[in-house]
Amino acid sequence: MEKAAIKIKKGQQFPLTIKRLGINGEGVGYFKKQVVFVPGALPGEEVVVEATKIEPRYAEAKIKTIRKKSPYRVQPLCPVYEQCGGCQLQHLDYEAQLNEKRDIVIQAFERHCRIPIRELHIKPTIGMDNPWNYRNKSQFQVGKQKGKVIAGLYGLNSHQLIDISECSIQHQATNKVTKIVKMILQDLQIPIYDERKRTGLVRTIVARVGFHTGDVQLVLIMAEKEIPRKELLIAEIKRRLPEVKSIVQNVNGRKTSLIFGEETFLLEGEEYIQEVLGDLSFELSARAFFQLNPVQTVKLYDEVKKAAALTGSEKVVDAYCGVGTIGLWLAKEAGEVRGMDIIPEAIEDAKKNAVKHGFTNTWYEVGKAEVLLPKWVKEGWKPDIVIVDPPRTGCDEQLLKTILKVKPKKMVYVSCNPSSLARDIDALSKFYKVDYIQPVDMFPHTAHVECVAKLTLKL
Repeated sequence: MEKAAIKIKKGQQFPLTIKRLGINGEGVGYFKKQVVFVPGALPGEEVVVEATKIEPRYAEAKIKTIRKKSPYRVQPLCPVYEQCGGCQLQHLDYEAQLNEKRDIVIQAFERHCRIPIRELHIKPTIGMDNPWNYRNKSQFQVGKQKGKVIAGLYGLNSHQLIDISECSIQHQATNKVTKIVKMILQDLQIPIYDERKRTGLVRTIVARVGFHTGDVQLVLIMAEKEIPRKELLIAEIKRRLPEVKSIVQNVNGRKTSLIFGEETFLLEGEEYIQEVLGDLSFELSARAFFQLNPVQTVKLYDEVKKAAALTGSEKVVDAYCGVGTIGLWLAKEAGEVRGMDIIPEAIEDAKKNAVKHGFTNTWYEVGKAEVLLPKWVKEGWKPDIVIVDPPRTGCDEQLLKTILKVKPKKMVYVSCNPSSLARDIDALSKFYKVDYIQPVDMFPHTAHVECVAKLTLKL
């Protein structure tokens, strides 16, 4: 009779050798054939851990001691790194992070795709020259601690607000704005929202900077519309932060984890700030989605351009197009670009962006790709290339079926989740071969990895 696996008990301490990083950046080891996830542990390390959570198929544990350290373990730059949880890999040397992110992609394909790994060309991860201060937008919750206004993020697996005065991955301009706005709120005694009591006013400070222009947009998320000492508040922000070109109020009085509410009011300055990517410039309103790392976005979009390898005549579909950034990046080299998205405001912005840049070979429509694509084909418009950049959940199943029916010669798949990418490529592999997968590090010091996959129709 086969012996049952020895079960780990909560609170039990045991030695563990870490084999690799998991998809959330935690160390992965095996104890008596059971998988154990250990946040903060690195591949190659020998650690003693204590079990903190037991599930049927895995256990979670915390490090008690490190017996053998990884040669790639480094001192995190951020003083609140371990409490905050916003980054997962600051304790790992940056070059090693890039190698591990490629391995995270490999793991996803081993788990969710039937194509053997030896047949997949997964390239080395494209990193950043300077992997710090890269985020153009911060969203910090506001609270009070011992009578002092603080702003930051909720701690890892807790509801305790960690005050962040200097975030190492945020652009310095957003750090400065958040810090000074905290002081202004304190000086003017503007009421701070209390989540438990549901009283007070200011909930969140959102700061966004245009890397290219240096313009800053400040959004104050408040529980109600009326602002005490409103004129004084605006005057102080203008006086102490002349770089802020747009001051916006957003009202969110609901009990929700969503940051933005439905109503937005311009308090002072411009409605938009400008951002530039390559030859393209974009107007960003308070709620407009835009890539958080403009430096790496250029590298990512150049990889899309390289994979598409356009000659000037191709019909291109930009599915999940948002405000049109990827399609516009390719429009110069394409015959025609058609984009679709289910968000009407995004399609309006995409149309405006195309007109602003003088493109006459673009077409944008509100709707789902799996509905519009067959309609266009029926009308006699068949794409040569389909580009998809779906949300973390991956492509809609109907869209994958539609692509397999329409059979464009080429597909470029931009993904922010290796697991859904692997699963979707598995479905597409019936008719498509994978030329290569290019990981791109959009968010250094976190476990996230973006990919550009090039797929070609099998002959």
